[in-house]
Amino acid sequence: MKEYFLNALNRSIQTKKNCIKIGFDNLSNMGEEISRSILDGGKLLLCGNGGSAADAQHLAAELLVRLRSSHNRPPIAAIALAMDTSTITACGNDYSFNEIFERNVIALGKENDCLLAISTSGNSENIVLAMKAAKRRGMKVFAFLGKDGGKCKNFCDEAFIVPSDNTASIQEVHMTIGHALMELIEDRVIENS
Repeated sequence: MKEYFLNALNRSIQTKKNCIKIGFDNLSNMGEEISRSILDGGKLLLCGNGGSAADAQHLAAELLVRLRSSHNRPPIAAIALAMDTSTITACGNDYSFNEIFERNVIALGKENDCLLAISTSGNSENIVLAMKAAKRRGMKVFAFLGKDGGKCKNFCDEAFIVPSDNTASIQEVHMTIGHALMELIEDRVIENS
């Protein structure tokens, strides 16, 4: 039975090693752009489906509350778009599930805001529509993706693509780099406030 756990850890380690080879310039650029947006009065919108929705909520909470107990600071403006079940189900029922994030971006997003879309496949139609809506609103669009980046890679300013077909491994890397990105944003906001 231990092979399940050993295989999972080895797969996670190898995926993370593969990501290290890619480099981090695009993540650094995301951090700088998002920090600049927040310091200029903007906010970060995050979206994803399933486990990626949970990751989006987790990362938004790190900014709204705090990431590190050693850093007491004012809240940083972030909104996860999958938190409101009434809005999600109303949109799914009255329009379509594909529009749940797009409508939120149109209603809540403004020029100078940023969108961070999280998708393991990069092909979720509701994520693509949200990214397109954000671009139309003059927002910067960033993505954490998996596999080959899918359709989403065509609609963002910067993407970090995890080179793996294993959903669990992709999500593990998304959360690891997500925490690092939130730490960078937190530091930049504290330094410049």
